Amino acid sequence: VQLVESGGGLVQPGGSLRLSCAASGFTFSSYGMTWYRQAPGKAREFVASISSGGGSTNYVDSVKGRFTVSRDNAKNTVYLQMSSLKPEDTAVYYCYAPGLFHWGKGTLVTVSS
Repeated sequence: VQLVESGGGLVQPGGSLRLSCAASGFTFSSYGMTWYRQAPGKAREFVASISSGGGSTNYVDSVKGRFTVSRDNAKNTVYLQMSSLKPEDTAVYYCYAPGLFHWGKGTLVTVSS
């Protein structure tokens, strides 16, 4: 099982980024997927989840209306589109497969002017 996040970087407040998580080593289309984040000095927190088929999504209240989780089962990839970014969104973002108890290594998002 391998999960590889990409797409992080430095962005100004109000900007946008799209994170990707490429999955391999398992039947991706059979598993729900989740994004978490961990800000400096804080605990890791749930951000968003998507069902195996993509028809059901959930978000933490702080990102509702700004972030969108999606997936492409043909490409074995889950995405996190982030808009209207705020400095408090600065964190390492992790992809997680709950059914497999497997984490990616994360990608750093820094929101700063």
